[in-house]
Amino acid sequence: MRHLKKGRKLSRVASQRKALLANLACSLVHNGSIRTTDAKAKELRPFIEKMVTFAKRGDVHARRQVFRRVKDKETVKKLFDEIGPTFSERNGGYTRIIKLGNRHGDNAPISIIEFVGEKKTVKAKPKKKTDLKTVKAAEKSAAALPVETPEEVAEIEEAPQETTSEPTEVETDVKRADEIETEVPEDDSPEGEESPDDDSTLDEGDGSKGNKSS
Repeated sequence: MRHLKKGRKLSRVASQRKALLANLACSLVHNGSIRTTDAKAKELRPFIEKMVTFAKRGDVHARRQVFRRVKDKETVKKLFDEIGPTFSERNGGYTRIIKLGNRHGDNAPISIIEFVGEKKTVKAKPKKKTDLKTVKAAEKSAAALPVETPEEVAEIEEAPQETTSEPTEVETDVKRADEIETEVPEDDSPEGEESPDDDSTLDEGDGSKGNKSS
């Protein structure tokens, strides 16, 4: 029979289990919320809520009862001075458990246990570390560059800037077209006169030759 044997053993003996719960309670009191396995969170919840109930009483006997289990002066002081008074008007239910899913590796269910009323703080992702070699190389390259003095900068600004106008493609095409037109010879003969190379003259010449031969 399992009389008075409720709870989880957490793969530990009694002394190790008590030390584990005490350490988890200290972390929860100082941080406000912790992330652990689902089984440990469920075992920690009744343990820490009893400590908060003692802290609400605030007398010397309650402080000694808490110190028997936690055995950390700073944790007991914070529990009685800060956490206990905040739950003075609340009867139980000082903590909550939020399930997050399974952990990579051993696939263990993970949960967050925190005090009710605590603000959720999401940790920012760590920034990528920059290599010291690349930083030093950039510094050396920047130091190797010539530094212009203010006098040199003023001289560069005052110096006249030479503007070279190069002909565009359209201008070059127009020039080429003009050159081609000038190369073509023009006909000096008037409009009414026929050229000597006309077909009629050729025909007459052929006929005259034929008559003579005949």
